[in-house]
Amino acid sequence: MKVLIEFAHPALQKSRVNKLLISAAAETEGITVNDLYENYPDFHIDVPKEQQMLLDHDVIIFQHPFYWYSCPALLKEWQDLVLEHGFAYGSTGNALRGKIMFSVISTGGNKASYQSGGHNQHEIKSLLLPFSQTAHLCGMTYLAPFLVQGTHSLSTKTDIPEYGKQYRKLLELILQDKLDLEKATTIEELNSII
Repeated sequence: MKVLIEFAHPALQKSRVNKLLISAAAETEGITVNDLYENYPDFHIDVPKEQQMLLDHDVIIFQHPFYWYSCPALLKEWQDLVLEHGFAYGSTGNALRGKIMFSVISTGGNKASYQSGGHNQHEIKSLLLPFSQTAHLCGMTYLAPFLVQGTHSLSTKTDIPEYGKQYRKLLELILQDKLDLEKATTIEELNSII
């Protein structure tokens, strides 16, 4: 399996969690990290290049902080331009059919705040429905997200490095084609099967 991480963090220098996660991913052999804010600081996305990267990989991961119940602006712009009709969807748009997609999300709020009746009123899985539907429209298999929640209260010495280890283990399972995809589509978060 060839894995592509579409990484979007507009303020990586301030990040404690995503900086460590993307470093763990980049150190894993067989992973391609596409840092959108580094590659496109002016938001001028090279659509043919990005589409070719998608064609060259089996698994597409959207990794980003959870901004206003969605993704940072550049990743949304990337989706709008790269996943175009005739390429990603439509009667002739089957380039991504059969590929796997999921999200790696960090949230400031803890897990309890993302529950029915919690501060944010909904579970993360519900808030990620636009990503799930995008995968469906493109004929991709959408897996549960890998989540790092309550980031403001996580320890940089113990908690965050542990998430880095879990993320690397998840990536290795995918690379070795050992992830139970059927289970990974039905659970709430990928963290629970690592």
